[in-house]
Amino acid sequence: MTEATWATGASFTGALNEAAKLTDAAIDRLLVVPGGFEARVVEAMRYAALAPGKRLRPFLVLASAQLFSVGRRSALQAAVAVELVHAYSLVHDDLPAMDDSDLRRGRPTVHKAFDEATAILAGDGLLTLAFEVLSHADTHGDPAVRCELVASLAQAAGAAGMVGGQMFDLIAEEHPELDIGAITRLQRLKTGALIAFSCEAGAVLGKAPADLRMALRGYAHDLGLAFQIADDLLDVHGSAGETGKPVGRDAAAGKATFVSILGADRAQSQAALLVRQAVAHLDLFKERADLLRDAAHFVVDRRT
Repeated sequence: MTEATWATGASFTGALNEAAKLTDAAIDRLLVVPGGFEARVVEAMRYAALAPGKRLRPFLVLASAQLFSVGRRSALQAAVAVELVHAYSLVHDDLPAMDDSDLRRGRPTVHKAFDEATAILAGDGLLTLAFEVLSHADTHGDPAVRCELVASLAQAAGAAGMVGGQMFDLIAEEHPELDIGAITRLQRLKTGALIAFSCEAGAVLGKAPADLRMALRGYAHDLGLAFQIADDLLDVHGSAGETGKPVGRDAAAGKATFVSILGADRAQSQAALLVRQAVAHLDLFKERADLLRDAAHFVVDRRT
């Protein structure tokens, strides 16, 4: 295998920053603005995909890949693909027909910086580019591995995952009586499915055995729910200056969330429990999974 992403003993902050740097550089190379009228949509794609952000999902891909000695080039292909899908989802989520948000990552949303039609096309372009990246020979020498990654990302992003979760979320605004089981399922689809792909992609690239893939799946399940609870808490206690997006929208809409059902203190306790469970799933990997353990703590301690 080729060069690993991080040296043994790398700090979490350093690794997260390096993941962001590598991902952004790769996206910058991919999204070259052409001449002609199509330039506008590529400019909007760049605006969305290269917006300031943590790049947590690419980090999870790279960290999981390193567990199986997957080379950096292969891992980065999958990392870029998942970030392109995530960026597309944010562009579409912000549209007036969805969350109708004017601010994302501290900047005007794409439909505000450009226009609604361009934002829709930019999202479409980012989504389709993700699968072009995954299907490239640089992702893996074995076509069967590339096909599995394409199928897995399609499932995570589609009606059985993120898109289905977004539909559920829109309907949930009209049903404040939803219970904790329904909200958990909503978030497993909307947020958790893409996080799960990010955590398992390295195992797919490394052709890992079933028990190790199952451990990462369990980690991702608990991590995704902890991430969403932290988001719900930030919507209540955070500020737009910290989060880079509007806050207080869920409460204003009367939408059921982990915080509205459990209360802030119980939600915080539940997030901490989920982090402990997530970390426990990594025991099979011993100290090689320390970066993933740090990531679990990061998702509940973050302020953005």
